[in-house]
Amino acid sequence: MTIQAVIFDMDGVLVDSEVYWAQAREEFADERDLVWAAEYQREAMGQSTIGWAEVMKDRLDLDESTDDIIKEMKARVIAKYEERTPLRPGAMEAVQLAADNYRVALASGSPTNIIQSVISLTGLDALFETVVFGDTIPNGKPAPDIYNEALKRLGVEAAHSVGIEDSAHGIHSLKAAGMYAIAAPSPDFPLPDEVLAQADAHITSMEQVSLDLINSLTEG
Repeated sequence: MTIQAVIFDMDGVLVDSEVYWAQAREEFADERDLVWAAEYQREAMGQSTIGWAEVMKDRLDLDESTDDIIKEMKARVIAKYEERTPLRPGAMEAVQLAADNYRVALASGSPTNIIQSVISLTGLDALFETVVFGDTIPNGKPAPDIYNEALKRLGVEAAHSVGIEDSAHGIHSLKAAGMYAIAAPSPDFPLPDEVLAQADAHITSMEQVSLDLINSLTEG
């Protein structure tokens, strides 16, 4: 069995943006004299747009609609991206390596306009065969739907595919889809041991992505 496709998550994997999302949510809460706790951030990470908005609404006990929460959060995060787009070290090279040797796709739960902004600013849009936007998929991560759609577009079976994720929801989504999973958490948001145990490999930097790593997944 050989790997034929590599599918990347975006936030926390290619761009070290979970810090931006955390900062934006902390600022959002602070302006309302509320506190956005670290455990809330972990719960929101990797979720679909509706999913994280509902986490914010529930955890902060907000009267505002999810649509209003999403609108404000999008504006806050895009403003941070436009100031600086924080590519993780080795991220661009990892996608280029994958594109040179496998079918490649992006499957991100972030809002469509944020994904489009990031991949355009970084030039990543030229490397992906297809991009699956999380807010176009009914069931967000940890459901497998977004990865099932990416695999369908690529025409590759799950058993011949690997995904790279940074969150617990993302790892669960990959395994639910029947794919190999590489855990690549950003330094500021390490994954608990029980989540890492579900992944087929664990890296601490995108600079560790290599053909040997990807191809070794099928040898176990």
